[in-house]
Amino acid sequence: MTDYKKIRHMFLIEHKSQRQISKELGFSRNTIAKYCKGDTYPGKRTPYHRDAGVMTPEIIAFIQKCLQEDAQEPNRKQHHTARRIFERLVDEMDFMGAESTVRAVVRKMRGTLQEVFVPLSFEPGEAMQIDWGEVFVYLDGQRTKLNCFCARLCYSCAPFAMCFRKQNTESFLEGLMQAFDFFGGVPRHVVFDNARVAVKSGSGKRAVAQESYAAMAAHYCFEMVFCNVRKGHEKGLVENLVGLTRRNVFVPLPHAQSLAEVNRLVQERCQHYIDSHQVAGRPGPVCEMFAGDRQKLLPLPGCPYDPSQTAVCRVSAYATVRFDANAYSVPVQYVGQEVAVKAYAERVRILADGREIAAHPRCYQRGQRIFDLSHYLPILERKPRSIRFAQPVKQNVSPTLLHLLRTTDFSGKELVEILTIVAEQGEDAFWKCMPEFLMKQAKGPDIHNTVKVQAVDLSVYDKILQEGESPCRTQA
Repeated sequence: MTDYKKIRHMFLIEHKSQRQISKELGFSRNTIAKYCKGDTYPGKRTPYHRDAGVMTPEIIAFIQKCLQEDAQEPNRKQHHTARRIFERLVDEMDFMGAESTVRAVVRKMRGTLQEVFVPLSFEPGEAMQIDWGEVFVYLDGQRTKLNCFCARLCYSCAPFAMCFRKQNTESFLEGLMQAFDFFGGVPRHVVFDNARVAVKSGSGKRAVAQESYAAMAAHYCFEMVFCNVRKGHEKGLVENLVGLTRRNVFVPLPHAQSLAEVNRLVQERCQHYIDSHQVAGRPGPVCEMFAGDRQKLLPLPGCPYDPSQTAVCRVSAYATVRFDANAYSVPVQYVGQEVAVKAYAERVRILADGREIAAHPRCYQRGQRIFDLSHYLPILERKPRSIRFAQPVKQNVSPTLLHLLRTTDFSGKELVEILTIVAEQGEDAFWKCMPEFLMKQAKGPDIHNTVKVQAVDLSVYDKILQEGESPCRTQA
């Protein structure tokens, strides 16, 4: 570099000729000419590149076709390797080049096939992304898999999550409604993938929404936006939320007695995130941007959408209605009548003449019978001998109480009285008053309002016998 500096100085400052500089410094005139013009400088290397003569346009087109076929095949394990492309070139194109040449071209082409993402920005209240994820919890002591519905506003990144036992249309619609209630309004666009809970046919721009989802979108006045197939980055905010919720709310696995308790925990964490977090690259904390979102959200409709699945059923002779491969009980006075069954994500309501007559937790098993003990009290009162073996009784009392009912000589009236206490106040209420029932057993039955027998005057019969007359003849 010192010599280069001298050459440049002698040529530009001292105005010496290239011949004179070459003579004084002892460098070749070609070197002096190159440095005097400034076309290059010491240490600069010109990259060398030469296209392989065997890589004709036909060979390049064949390789591109192989890579395009891979792009259409979702199973990455069945994509072309560079070696497989080379083998096909040899077999199908009579390729005479080296495998290393093919490898270099494939490596270069795959680099150009890498997808480029466009940064997106959203206005307040403009869009919300939704998705599902799976989590595990200990529910009433049992390790249980739950489906976690996640929603995120695109402007503020405010999150919402809610767990369901099943990922079906009812839970999907109910999750959306709960998200709108949590955010206090409705965004103008809801972005989702092509899951069958929302899409009846097609995908992406050609997706045909399920009727219930389309009806809900009309009621809440938002536009349904469906992502392209296998393009999770199109809703990357909520994709990140699924992992964030799983790692921060469900690690370690929470213990809860009910699904409602799990959802209270999840939504408390969502609110804490809104109150305390700031997303990197955003102009302000989530709470401030969420306030901007809420000002632009559409108002909630006057009445909420009904997300239930409805069916009309006839009540069987066992006072049950059959829905989704399970039987649910109703009061016995409705036997033989037609009733409406409305199934929600986690409960089942049964209505007659527009009035609710029964409600049960929804069962997602098959072939189960779910009984409410209070529904059968009128028939058990008439048939007390069936109490000890009645399935509604077995399902709603503990084994300890069932053993007591079978081994203690309670009367039919006492059995019905016990079951009434259990149905109306819970089994704990019976155990508190159990000594009273046992005392009745020890004392024996108390008889009240005894029949009084009046004395009868039989002297008239004695007189008749003395006179030798028959009572029958006298009466005649």
